[in-house]
Amino acid sequence: MNRSELPLKGIKVIDASTVLAGPSVGMYFAELGAEVIKVEHPKYHDVTRSWKLPTESKESSVSAYFSSINYGKEYRTLDLTNDEDRSQFSDLLSEADILLMNFKRSDYQKFQLTDEDLKRKYPGLIVGKISGYGTESDRVAYDLILQAESGFMSMNGQPDGPPTKMPVAFVDVLAAHHLKEAILLAMYSREKSNEGAIVNVSLYDAAVSSLVNQASNYLMASHVPQRIGSKHPNIAPYGELFQTKDGKTITFAIGSDAHFSKLCATLNIPMLSEEDQFNSNQKRVENREALFEKLNDEVTKWNAAALLEKLQDLNVPAGAVKDLKEVFEDPQAQSLILEETMDGTITRRVSSAIFTK
Repeated sequence: MNRSELPLKGIKVIDASTVLAGPSVGMYFAELGAEVIKVEHPKYHDVTRSWKLPTESKESSVSAYFSSINYGKEYRTLDLTNDEDRSQFSDLLSEADILLMNFKRSDYQKFQLTDEDLKRKYPGLIVGKISGYGTESDRVAYDLILQAESGFMSMNGQPDGPPTKMPVAFVDVLAAHHLKEAILLAMYSREKSNEGAIVNVSLYDAAVSSLVNQASNYLMASHVPQRIGSKHPNIAPYGELFQTKDGKTITFAIGSDAHFSKLCATLNIPMLSEEDQFNSNQKRVENREALFEKLNDEVTKWNAAALLEKLQDLNVPAGAVKDLKEVFEDPQAQSLILEETMDGTITRRVSSAIFTK
């Protein structure tokens, strides 16, 4: 799509946030056509510029991590404790539609960016703020700590293994989505009222609210989830890992009795779906170990591609477990890659604004 046709053409965003959640919101707006200016301290840049793999250039001013959530932005360096720089920042805000921040609570006063300051000086500005544990907490928060304290790590991993964090900053990603939604709603409201808004998202609230079914399993059935690998506590077979004849790893997401019946028929064991211990989802969950053994005996007779193709033709959810090399060999994944040269370094990342016109 031509940039002039993008839906947020004409919107101006000042991204004064760092690390992942805030900058990814800024990148989202940039992809949708907004002018996004990322403001960093002249000496203490966004720390993720230094989060480099051992194989990355030590001389480059950007890292793969930084690149992943910074695309399509302009860059300015301003020290908000300096009167002249703060005046320049104020000039930017006077022309902006949206401001993104994740400063420490004490910094808002120091930078003259309290809610009261912003409402008085820029009544039409939409301010999106991210904190770790809410607006009243000074506690420093990183994604790992939130994954630990919101229950995700306790549930994630193998039964005989330790609690395990997810391999992306999952809570930051969730909080970013919450903030995008809040800002878009504020933009919608401003169209009618011409008034700005200050919206706050915390990593903690984003994490706990994303526990969804696991939270209700506890709140309604007093079930404290344990580590069960990739398996689902409420559905079976769902997440069990099967090895095929050609050494591939595949998995099934059997969400209904109809799916299970089709799976059994494909594996040439149609009567299995009618056996008393497997003829309902609740029974399959109760007897999932015995079910795995029966299914695994048949899966090992198939090559992965042939079995997956047949199941996909029947609309049975099934897939191969892929590494990232395999993921990005897929043309569909390749279509999501965005490339940009930053300070002489060719950078690549996947799109955060997936939409069709």
